[in-house]
Amino acid sequence: MNNFDLEERCVVYAENLICLCKKISITTLNMRIISQVIGSSGSIGANYCEACEAESKKDFQHKMSIAKKEIKETKHWIRLLANTNPEIKNDLRILWKEAHELLLIFSKSINTSKKLYK
Repeated sequence: MNNFDLEERCVVYAENLICLCKKISITTLNMRIISQVIGSSGSIGANYCEACEAESKKDFQHKMSIAKKEIKETKHWIRLLANTNPEIKNDLRILWKEAHELLLIFSKSINTSKKLYK
């Protein structure tokens, strides 16, 4: 995978989280967490796609900021999922690190956009 294809990277990220969640035995403790982490991880790429089709610089920055919030939310749910499912903690650590890398990329993109379009 080309790491510079951010749209593809976001899709693969969500797919990897979904695949891992499929392996988890559903309990009353983790059911909501799984639903939330799948939703927020999928929203990262969806909002990035919207940002790529933005109608203005403010619209771009807004959509990228929403995607950034979804990344932070995903990191939150991953932490809780690791707490309720310690047997997959190492796999979740890898996904958390990828979310952190995406957060840095999105943050840099937003900051660059603000500097370029003052």
